Amino acid sequence: MKQSDNPADPFKKALAEATKVMADDPDLTVSYSVDPPSLVNDTVRLPQVSRRMSRDEVMLARGTADAYALRHKFHDEATHNRYVPRGTMARDIYEAMETARCEAMGARVMPGTAGNIDAKVADEAARKGYAQITQASDAPLAVAAGYLVRHLATGRPLPPGAQNVMELWRGFIEEQAAPTLENLDEALSDQRAFARFARQVIDDLGYGDQLGEDPDAADDDQEDEGQSEEDEDDAESSGQENQEDDEQDADAAPEQSQDQQQDAAQAQLSMDDSDPSDDAEAAELPDGEAPMEPPAPAPPSEADPHYQVFHAEFDEEIRAEDLAEPAELERLRAYLDQQLEPLKGSVSRLANKLQRRLQAQQNRSWEFDLEEGTLDAGRLARVVANPTTPLSFKTERDTEFRDTVVTLLLDNSGSMRGRPISIAAICADVLARTLERCQVKVEILGFTTRAWKGGQSREKWLAEGRPQQPGRLNDLRHIIYKRADAPWRRARPNLGLMMKEGLLKENVDGEALEWAHRRMVGRPEARKILMVISDGAPVDDSTLSVNPANYLEKHLRDVIAMVEKRKAVELIAIGIGHDVTRYYGKAVTITDVEQLAGAMTEQLASLFDRDPRGKARLKGIRNA
Repeated sequence: MKQSDNPADPFKKALAEATKVMADDPDLTVSYSVDPPSLVNDTVRLPQVSRRMSRDEVMLARGTADAYALRHKFHDEATHNRYVPRGTMARDIYEAMETARCEAMGARVMPGTAGNIDAKVADEAARKGYAQITQASDAPLAVAAGYLVRHLATGRPLPPGAQNVMELWRGFIEEQAAPTLENLDEALSDQRAFARFARQVIDDLGYGDQLGEDPDAADDDQEDEGQSEEDEDDAESSGQENQEDDEQDADAAPEQSQDQQQDAAQAQLSMDDSDPSDDAEAAELPDGEAPMEPPAPAPPSEADPHYQVFHAEFDEEIRAEDLAEPAELERLRAYLDQQLEPLKGSVSRLANKLQRRLQAQQNRSWEFDLEEGTLDAGRLARVVANPTTPLSFKTERDTEFRDTVVTLLLDNSGSMRGRPISIAAICADVLARTLERCQVKVEILGFTTRAWKGGQSREKWLAEGRPQQPGRLNDLRHIIYKRADAPWRRARPNLGLMMKEGLLKENVDGEALEWAHRRMVGRPEARKILMVISDGAPVDDSTLSVNPANYLEKHLRDVIAMVEKRKAVELIAIGIGHDVTRYYGKAVTITDVEQLAGAMTEQLASLFDRDPRGKARLKGIRNA
């Protein structure tokens, strides 16, 4: 076998074997990827290690591997799910404390893992800017609780950023949960005891209403029911003994015994007719109501109830800043700016044009044919032609420019690689900056898949025996480049992520459009505009190979029909090199990516322009 020339391969192989040994699972699958690290069932995905094998890369890979191996070894999913809280904040605290427990157990049993995991914690803290936080309200409480548990259990100081977050919340946590925290050492080695300990801490911190029902209380109820059944059995056995004694006494007084037996039989029949369980049910349920069935799970798609998703557990909705380091985002952004330097002048002119039109519409609006106001000189000709015609007046008023949000949904598929994705990224950037000046909020989203040809969903489908018609068979990745409420300057580096090698894969347009629509419907703005920029039909080889050939295309059409029918969101689309008018009612197709900036500007201007003559003029420009 040919030996690999990559100097990182021996290290990666050794780390994979060490992870399996530490996890005590020789069947554990260990892989390396640029995607976010994860532990799913028996599969561990670690950060990629380049040929350079820098110290930071090696330490991060080792720390992540140790953390996942310890969780695999010391964590039982069934016990974890039994005690998991219902509310979001309570669940986050519970998860963070369980992660800290597994890592602390590893530090006690294998002290060498503590330093490696410190590198992972330091990387996380640096990536999320924990060192720059100065107020507790800006620091995540759940993360601080996990850090505090790890610190108290191991006695080790935390990396600076993590230490900062912990200290911001430490006083509050210890003040509220001091008596409970004293029992940490006793509960650490027993996951069930620690789960009860974590739930008590959550209650101490004021989130007890998010815990849900206590599973231990349900066990106590079952034990009480079992005890009552034993008491009934004892009563029955004692009744049988009494009946035998009565039979012996019947020889001495037969007439009296027969009367007593008849009375006892009647009493027993009356007791049997009144079942105590009926009384209990009557007390629990109101008259005329039956026990409620659990609600059925929501369908994968509101637009098409027949649309199926084989497994959604591997899908992710992720922020752009979580897919790359800040330094890498800045480098990619600089590369994007360099690639589009020749277009900067034309794009800026279009942006200024759009801004002038929007601001003019905000500041100037006239009402005509009034009985008083400013004389309308444009209608004096009617008075000259017919002196009996009354004078016409006009008045200028400020237009209520309804609060608006615009969402740009960008196709991040592999076919957009190169100049198309570069143009789309810079146009989205310029458009967001321009609309922000006009008090219009902008959200920038992207959609692709986590892997080529199926990913973990397909692996699970193969393991389950290839069931027929599985539905969508790939792992989705929905990326948030800029939230609507985030300022443009803060999200500017995120758009450089589109230049990242390996990010652009396959595209499932229907679910992405439904996701963007769902986000917009929940917004408070009065007007909502959704612009889709794509270069063709949805394509996912894994899904289309085991479903009808038009499976994804049909779902896209159903979602578009739903959005246009509900009319809560105005939907427009721009196709790059492909005709998207066969899908979208309002759409324009461009043949050169350099036309994208102009098409985006004119499409938005046409929506904001309320002058029919202006709309006609725009339509003529587009036709030309």
